[in-house]
Amino acid sequence: MMHTHLKEREISMLRAEIEMLMTERQSLLKIAGAAAQLVAKIDSKTLPQNARECASELSASLNELTEETLSDALEKIRKKSTHSE
Repeated sequence: MMHTHLKEREISMLRAEIEMLMTERQSLLKIAGAAAQLVAKIDSKTLPQNARECASELSASLNELTEETLSDALEKIRKKSTHSE
């Protein structure tokens, strides 16, 4: 009986952790999608040098994402922009 209660508690804790991680993933996808759109739209030649370096670092980080993750991120932003129109 005690063993079953512990297992149920562990499962409940894991479920809560997974839900928290999924919520965080959705937030990070929004951030990545917005960042990808920003990088795609800016003209780095017009930026000050320090901003150009930051944009370059951001671009490199976005390029490290898997194609699936970047696609999910852009889709998340597209859905948001179509809902706000």
